[in-house]
Amino acid sequence: MNKLLKLVTLGVLGSSLTISAHAEEASVKDYRAMLEDSPGEFWVDDGEELFHAKAGPKNVSLEKCDLGKGPGVVEGVYAELPKYFKDTDKVMDLESRLMHCMITLQGKDKDTIIKNAFSNPKKGKDSEMEKIVAYVAAQSNGDKFNLTLSHPKEMASYKTGEALFWRRSGSMDFSCATCHAADGKRIRLQTLYNAYNDKTTIPSWPTYRVSKSTVRTMQNRMWDCHWQMRLPDVDFGSKATIDLITFMTKESNGGEIHVPSIKR
Repeated sequence: MNKLLKLVTLGVLGSSLTISAHAEEASVKDYRAMLEDSPGEFWVDDGEELFHAKAGPKNVSLEKCDLGKGPGVVEGVYAELPKYFKDTDKVMDLESRLMHCMITLQGKDKDTIIKNAFSNPKKGKDSEMEKIVAYVAAQSNGDKFNLTLSHPKEMASYKTGEALFWRRSGSMDFSCATCHAADGKRIRLQTLYNAYNDKTTIPSWPTYRVSKSTVRTMQNRMWDCHWQMRLPDVDFGSKATIDLITFMTKESNGGEIHVPSIKR
């Protein structure tokens, strides 16, 4: 009888926890809905000014930067990135392409760009990269991701990215797939994105992170996930990060871009 009572009690408790989890998730969604106008819009405005401003040793703007549709064109480019660029013979995401333009057009130093790629609000450290990324990405709002993988190096990037996604490593024997390859997984109140069955999460990056009081980009997400898995820091704009982003973005094909979104 005691055993039966214990089973019933556990069943009721389990149901209560499930209901509570759903209620908490709904509450978080309501909170985000109230903050539909993302503070990240300020980053978009700043990014537009920075994109058109003369900067670097060469004192030129990024208006001649070719992001995939010709020099200076920003409308719709984010929906087709990462992609292969003939001038570098590489697949590049938005951030690595912008870094390339900052170096070749403006004469900026690569190491300095990387050092300042991510903002640190606690130290009053701003990031021009995050602002420019927010501006360019926002010019594809309403478009749907459309990676064709028509170039052999784009397909290779996708396949490598998927392999990295599943590769277990580090002291905790984690992979990206540990958290992001099935529905219904959670960390605290956060429902985790499933790379194979979610066309809304990737199109919502870059995003304004409430917990960080700043905009975060996909390159930052790659770095942060590696850090959380207790892996060595992954390099900004590295092939590994671009391959992972290519894989995840391709799996999000058809997802409508709405950035910068707002997340916890």
